[in-house]
Amino acid sequence: MHTFRRSAALLALTVGSVASLPALAADELHYNQISLRAEVSQEVARDQMIVTLYTEEQNTDPAKLAAAISTTMNKATAQAKQVKDITLRTGSRNSYPIYDTKGQKITGWRERAELRLESTDFAALSKLTGELLTDLKMGGMDFAIADPTRKASEDQLLKEAVTAFKARAQLATDALGGKGYKIVNLNLNSNGYPQPYLRAPMMMKAAAMDSAPVTPEVEAGTSQVSMTADGSIEVLMQ
Repeated sequence: MHTFRRSAALLALTVGSVASLPALAADELHYNQISLRAEVSQEVARDQMIVTLYTEEQNTDPAKLAAAISTTMNKATAQAKQVKDITLRTGSRNSYPIYDTKGQKITGWRERAELRLESTDFAALSKLTGELLTDLKMGGMDFAIADPTRKASEDQLLKEAVTAFKARAQLATDALGGKGYKIVNLNLNSNGYPQPYLRAPMMMKAAAMDSAPVTPEVEAGTSQVSMTADGSIEVLMQ
């Protein structure tokens, strides 16, 4: 009986030791591993101008109102199409009823339609905007980073982020007294590009109130964009 008990205990100890080997191996895989983060950034010019114009009218006859709005928008669209390198996008168009003072009876209708213009040619778009303000009103003027510029800056930042990560990895390796390192994993992420930069509301309001053609002031500026490299390395010891 005692012999059987000792054999069973030995078997249990042996099985337990074998079962712990994978866990030990997993721990060893992370031996001498450290996590690192590097970030690089640069100033990128906002080289795309975005202008939103609109027309708004009211009429007791919704059909006549819609026709008037369409006429104004069609004229503006046709005029804008004559200018090279300007992208036209139709904005929102909404109509809603106007009620009497008691809020019970509909006395008329109001409708608003928007036209969005985009271009990297600031001079051409500014001139067109001033001309269109004869019939339309200024809704907003934004500046953003154009897609080709965005891609170019992102590609450059990616290379710089990798270089910065490798430099930090070597620095950590030297500090630990290692003979080298290998990258275990590496993630590259853009921290996002800024939303279009909105011009000062007072300038836009002044342009919208002026019935004569106006060439809006243009100040695009720059935006700081960044790229991060997050990952881990395994330091190879002496």
